[in-house]
Amino acid sequence: MQAKEKIKEPPIIPPKQHVYLDGPKSRGYELWFAWRVFWQFIKGFRKLHFMGPCITVFGSARFKEENEYYQNAVQFGKRIAEMGLTTMTGGGPGIMEAANRGAFENGGQSIGCNIQLPFEQHVNPYVQKSVTFEHFFVRKVLLVKYSYAFIIMPGGFGTMDEFFEILTLVQTKTVTDFPIVLFGKSYYRSLMETMEDMVARGAASKEDLSLILFTDDIDEAMNHIKSYVKDNYKVKPTRRFWWLFEKK
Repeated sequence: MQAKEKIKEPPIIPPKQHVYLDGPKSRGYELWFAWRVFWQFIKGFRKLHFMGPCITVFGSARFKEENEYYQNAVQFGKRIAEMGLTTMTGGGPGIMEAANRGAFENGGQSIGCNIQLPFEQHVNPYVQKSVTFEHFFVRKVLLVKYSYAFIIMPGGFGTMDEFFEILTLVQTKTVTDFPIVLFGKSYYRSLMETMEDMVARGAASKEDLSLILFTDDIDEAMNHIKSYVKDNYKVKPTRRFWWLFEKK
């Protein structure tokens, strides 16, 4: 088991100003906002650039250790570690903690992209490297940028936001056809029926449903991901110039 890196709590930052619907701001304000967004991206790039190819696991922050989906997520983290890839999550509790835990306890790399919320979301104890973002849209870019596959565990509104954004990116070929696993047949049955109804009504293409592996089987999910990675990618070590003074 790897030694855990001591995770620093994010600095105390004043509450976000909810000004998006207040109309145009001064040019100075807009420039400062753009700079803050730019710096969040740079911070994320510096933290994650050398962490290797990842598989991102999404899911509810509310499930506890005794929940079956928490236990499934632990197994996914373990299997990702066995593949030699890094487990990436949103860095919080619940499913995120479980996937990070499975990776950490089995000698794999475990990282988290956390978010500032009005109610504090602490970094879970199984994350070895963490970066905290102010804006969800920056966080979602980083959760996608370094991953070869996406596992969508049962979750709520946030998980659905992440699932449909990734599905849209793949469906529109904005990113390469990375595998998307939707795990939990009983949990997501009505969602799949809704998407099938979209196809029947002509609002979506039947071929687009093939972008999703809908399963309850961890072996099936991991074999699907392994097959894709083996057929499409050769993982190469990243040359380390440390030009932005990143820490190893």
